[in-house]
Amino acid sequence: MRISEIFYSLQGEGVLVGVPSAFVRTSGCNLRCVWCDTPYTSWSPEGEDRSIEDVIAEVKALDAGYVVVTGGEPMIAPEIVKLTTALREAGLHITVETAGTVYQPVACDLMSISPKLSNSIPHERDGGRWAAQHDRLRYQPEILRRLLRDYSHQLKFVVSEPEDLQEIAALREELAVCRKRIILMPEGTRRDVLRERGLWLAEICKREGYRFSPRLHVELWGDRRGV
Repeated sequence: MRISEIFYSLQGEGVLVGVPSAFVRTSGCNLRCVWCDTPYTSWSPEGEDRSIEDVIAEVKALDAGYVVVTGGEPMIAPEIVKLTTALREAGLHITVETAGTVYQPVACDLMSISPKLSNSIPHERDGGRWAAQHDRLRYQPEILRRLLRDYSHQLKFVVSEPEDLQEIAALREELAVCRKRIILMPEGTRRDVLRERGLWLAEICKREGYRFSPRLHVELWGDRRGV
């Protein structure tokens, strides 16, 4: 399977923020978010073909109890079920990070689902040629319902503007998700932007009863790969 990178770091987002984890980042994505912070797995996917055995050996060498399978969109990787099954056999706690547009019967302890809001549509980037396809694919309610039903999960939203909360509320009602499962985090790849947006987003979370998530990896290391 095509792997962009494997590294050891701290989980930067969600309910397991701060937990030392091995990260396996697949390359390739069916979406093109305008603010994507890993364009090397989506807009210009790169990486190398690795065997499942090779990936597992490298993850084991990192000696982590937790592994995060991320992307790109790992659920479109051809051998994702085989990979996650092997990770479970290795005794690891598995988080799969997905946009929730594709279903695969993966081995997973925490399904970290991040549905893409309309703030992700690339209206102008790359001449806007991806906008219609991205908008058509970004929200798949039936697949989301299946993931929510089948896996222990968190629902994580990237928020750019306060107006995004109307879209989140509508989605929450349509999917019948309780507020305590919803995590909001500010969009941005710079510390100053995260702080500015985080201040008003924190107040929204306090008012609405959502959980706030920092982006710890950005706060610690900035917009760098492999951390």
